[in-house]
Amino acid sequence: MKLTATMPLHEEGFISRVSIRHSVSPNAVRTILRALRSGGGTMAQFSHPDFGGMSQWSSGMTMVGDMFNNSLKSKLDVICTELALYVTQSASTDQGRDREDMEVSYRSKGGSDWWPANLGSPSAVGAQNDLEYAVFPNTRRLAIKDGARIDIYDTGEHQIFGVGQSQSEDRSLIFTSQDGLVRVGDLPKVRE
Repeated sequence: MKLTATMPLHEEGFISRVSIRHSVSPNAVRTILRALRSGGGTMAQFSHPDFGGMSQWSSGMTMVGDMFNNSLKSKLDVICTELALYVTQSASTDQGRDREDMEVSYRSKGGSDWWPANLGSPSAVGAQNDLEYAVFPNTRRLAIKDGARIDIYDTGEHQIFGVGQSQSEDRSLIFTSQDGLVRVGDLPKVRE
């Protein structure tokens, strides 16, 4: 496939880094990125052999051509979550807004603030199955609610911007940061 002039050089570098980090071809990343832009950054529908053919993604729903390959679904979810944030940020930057000023929120309508108030304002709030999460970059904390139990984790230097759920029995969450995948089990638990 011939590279078109629609992708700026800095974007090609980003595509290359995402490709290497997630072990997929740069063409697969480009395909997903184009599909996400067509879907307004919130959904994508595309066909690519790296994902078994016809695939779809939106927050909370991932389908791949190889429908029983849960590992591939998880990989696609993490990649799409990362690229969706990039689409949102690059659209914002194109309109002259500073990336640091942008706040991303996936808060559900009618949801209440279930996390401790001392954590501040979350940059992202969401749910995967029965688990709820909230990311607090200013206090470097991650809150996870499982039923009535709320656990707080120290995110350290990680700038968390994406979430995926492990397809294993333990229902653990996997987050994406500037350094790649971050497993909740690798973060120190904090007493608040």
